Amino acid sequence: MDKITVTSPLLPPLKEVIPYLEDIWDRKWLTNNGIYHQQLEKKLCEYLGVPYISLFSNGTLALITALQSLELKGEVITTPYTFAATAHAIMWNDLKPVFVDIDPVTMNLDPSCIEAAITDNTCAILPVHVYGTPCDNQTIAAIAKKYDLKVIYDAAHAFGVKEREQSILNYGDLSILSFHATKTYSTIEGGAVICKSQEEKDKLDQLKNFGFESETVIKACGMNAKLNEIQAAFGLASLKKVDGAIERRSEIAALYQQSLVNVSGLSTLRINHEVSLNHSYFPIIIDVDKFGIDRDTLALKLEENNIFARRYFYPIVSEFEVFKSEYSDTPIAKDISNRVLCLPIHADLTLEQQQRVIDTILNSRGGKK
Repeated sequence: MDKITVTSPLLPPLKEVIPYLEDIWDRKWLTNNGIYHQQLEKKLCEYLGVPYISLFSNGTLALITALQSLELKGEVITTPYTFAATAHAIMWNDLKPVFVDIDPVTMNLDPSCIEAAITDNTCAILPVHVYGTPCDNQTIAAIAKKYDLKVIYDAAHAFGVKEREQSILNYGDLSILSFHATKTYSTIEGGAVICKSQEEKDKLDQLKNFGFESETVIKACGMNAKLNEIQAAFGLASLKKVDGAIERRSEIAALYQQSLVNVSGLSTLRINHEVSLNHSYFPIIIDVDKFGIDRDTLALKLEENNIFARRYFYPIVSEFEVFKSEYSDTPIAKDISNRVLCLPIHADLTLEQQQRVIDTILNSRGGKK
């Protein structure tokens, strides 16, 4: 049996990448804001419907620098139901992550839990658009305004996602994207910060280039987080394929939904028809009492059929010793983390492969049919 993985990189045709590489070789300009870096920033602004974008070598450095650019001090309220990099970025800025619980339906940060966690030391809210599903942005904005807090969105999963025809990347003070190879859109490794003014972009660009203001002047303690020309070229070539990849992911998600939505003991994300998703992931939540087996047993049964699903996110971030916080009592996040399984979904997944995933799940139900 062929191996079926959760994700597969979006690879543009090699013949479309080679001309970029030949030109890079001829120019001998490999990094430091080269021509393809500049082109990619412009095209991504157009594609995503955002005013300004600063490209980074990965999403983690993008988030670290986004927080640094706001010159924050104190506590940042965030979700424990996320990848560790969200909390890493907070701690790298000498800030304290304060974890609050999530909404059981969207699996995003629950706005009703945010206000209770606000103290005199709170400086910002860092929500995550989990699986690319938009947060309750209006309520979060109202809370932030009430308490004069910054909002930085971890939008690593949310490339191209729109709500009521508008990009969700324009919410908050800043949003960050990841262009890792596992994402819907990739520059192999990469990331970006979306901001709202040229002044903000200039500051981000400076911080990712060691803090240099000029050849002889360093204005801030920056880092080296620039996207190189080869990654930018890969991104330009991939951008031509991303619409087709998202359409294929949409088809896969629809078949999963149709096949699994009425299975006792399995629940899937609810579809909001005002949102245009990119279908980054397809999570299912398993109720062992109704389904007959637990999440980990189902994952093993899938693996026996050479299908590799992912417990994403497990464990919750606040359970790691390094992230312990006084606001870490998040029972909903912990419960979902113990029951979630993300199924294979990517543009290269064939109908036959997907049917094998579905059949394995249906045939694994603890004796129930």
